[in-house]
Parts: sequence; structure tokens; C-alpha cells
Amino acid sequence: MTTTDPDLTTLDFQVTKNLAAKSPAEREQLLADPGFGSVFTDHMVDVCWSEKGGWHRPRVQPYGPISLDPAAAVLHYAQEVFEGMKAYRHADGSVHTFRPEQNARRFNRSAKRLSMPELPEGVFIQALRELIAVDEAWVPSGEDQTLYLRPFMFAKEAFLGVRPAKKYGFYVIGSPAGAYFTGGVKPVSIWLSETYARASEGGTGSAKTGGNYASSLLPQSEAYDKDCDQVVFLDAHGNVEELGGMNIVFVKKDGTLVTPASDTILDGVTRNSLLQLAEDRGHSIERRPISLNEWREGIASGDIVEVFACGTAAVVTPIGTLKAAGFTDEQPIGSLALSLREELTDIQYGRREDRHNWLYELS
Repeated sequence: MTTTDPDLTTLDFQVTKNLAAKSPAEREQLLADPGFGSVFTDHMVDVCWSEKGGWHRPRVQPYGPISLDPAAAVLHYAQEVFEGMKAYRHADGSVHTFRPEQNARRFNRSAKRLSMPELPEGVFIQALRELIAVDEAWVPSGEDQTLYLRPFMFAKEAFLGVRPAKKYGFYVIGSPAGAYFTGGVKPVSIWLSETYARASEGGTGSAKTGGNYASSLLPQSEAYDKDCDQVVFLDAHGNVEELGGMNIVFVKKDGTLVTPASDTILDGVTRNSLLQLAEDRGHSIERRPISLNEWREGIASGDIVEVFACGTAAVVTPIGTLKAAGFTDEQPIGSLALSLREELTDIQYGRREDRHNWLYELS
């Protein structure tokens, strides 16, 4: 069950099986070491939207290339949004996902910001179920393995005028994923980007759209050049924003958890869940601006005792070092981040009671 029941809107999906689907032996070989984002299941969801017909022609079809007109609006004006979520194999063989209604609502907030049609929440969740119905065997059962699910939508109309498109396609693909960290979770080093901005007030920072990630690639490359794992951005006021693809949380010595809050930051489902678990334990939660100076002074004084990043792929990542052109600050490594990570993943994999009814059974 989900925390809040979705709307009951559904569509009648047509299913076309992939005649070139991987054999069980081929699939098992791929699932033994799938990596992340490079192996895909046999099928995908495809639903059309048009100004005249609304949402129509829902289908599950063989995974494969998508045909686009060279004038398709997405190629010129970047009308595109997506989501990232996971399917988990439980010990009894069932398959669950985690808080899908939250992803559905964030998807629609992103779509609204990009002037795209909103997808009924019930159809969003139905699409996940339809894909799992034909590709359940692709959900791995190894330790820390999942089936990563990628719903996405983009403008398909062939038109070069600058206006919202009148035709869109919604898709869901699945990619089996191994453990994000090989050899266990390790603290990461963070490069402070002082030249580039990820988003701006009134911009698309709170939308999950490809352009936000494209703008982070150059500073991320700069981070690699500085021997850092990730990059962190500041807003126009010198406040900490987020990493290239993860939210950030600060733990104070009094047990308070502080996380940046502004309309330039993606509202993270994983972050919100971790903060709820922390609040359940008695921790106070503050969602507010936190400046770079407050971060650095907090580390120096001992007022900040732990810093971690969080997101769908890695779940929780302790931050061990903050580097910039003029300084290197070592970060204290505490125990709360990994404790929260263990609790959250135990819930997701069905190893611990789901007190908040976050799990949704797909199969």
C-alpha cells in the first residue's frame, strides 16, 4: 500500500512481447554483475499524448530505439522530464517499489514547470506495474541489487516555433542495478563549484529535467580533475544548494538535522524519507538556507558533527572532504548517516517493518 492512495485513473494497455527477449541463461549472466545504467530489460512502456486526444495508445512493447523527426521539439527546446526509482525483490519473491505516489507527484510538478501535460497519478503507477508484469524476472535478488526504473516524457511534435509542443511521449524503461558501492559505503570528497551555478531563483532547479543535469557535467568534470568524487553548488546568496544529483544534510551536535530549502533544489524522495526516520528517532529537522560560512564554521567549532548526501541511486553517502580552490576541510564521520541508510534499505527490501506504509507491491 502507498501512504496516500493514488487517483484511480487507468488505461487499457496493449502488450506486445519481445520475440528477441534474452533467454533465462543470458538474463542471469547479465544480472550477476549488472553495474548501473548499462543493462536494460526486454520491454518498455510507451504512452502518447496529444492536444486533441489526451493520453492514448498505452502499450508495453519490446525495448528498442525511438523514432524521432529531426524537428522534434525536445531536440530544440528541451521539453523533457524524468524520474528515478527502484523495484526491490523481497525474500518471499514479491516485488515492491518505494513511495511511487511521491515520484508521480514530483513528475507532474516537473511537467508543469516545463509546460508539459500532467500524467494521472494512477497511470504513472499502473505503468510501473505493467512493465513489471512482463519483466519481473529482471528484478534481481542479489544483495543490494534492484531494478532501477526510469519514467520519462518528452516533446515529440515536429515544429520549430517556440511554444509548448502539442504531442508528447511517456515511457518507462528498467535497468537492473548492482550495489552502488563495491566494498561497502565509503566517505566521498566534494569539490565546491565557485564558478558555475546549477540553477537560479525562478528557474527549473526544482524540476527533474535533463537540462539541470547537463549543466552540472562540466563542474563535475572539474571535480574529477581535482580528485573529488562529486561537486556541490551554491545559490546566488552563497547558500549551499545541492550536489550534481543528490541532496545534502548536516547533522549538528545537538542532534538537529539541517537541509537546504529553496525553490532551486529538487525535492528528494530519499531525503524526505531519511528525515522522517530521523524525526521518528527524536531528532529535530530544519529545512532552511545554510551558508557556506555556516558549514565551514560549524565544522571548525564542532557544531556540525556529520555531513551526508542522499539520493535514489546511492541512498546515503557520507561526505569526508570539502575542497575548493583556496581550502580543504576534512569532515567528521559520524554514525547517523549509515544508521539511517540501514534502516531505510531494510524497509525497502522488506527486512524491517514499514511503519509509514511507504512500500507499494508491484508483483
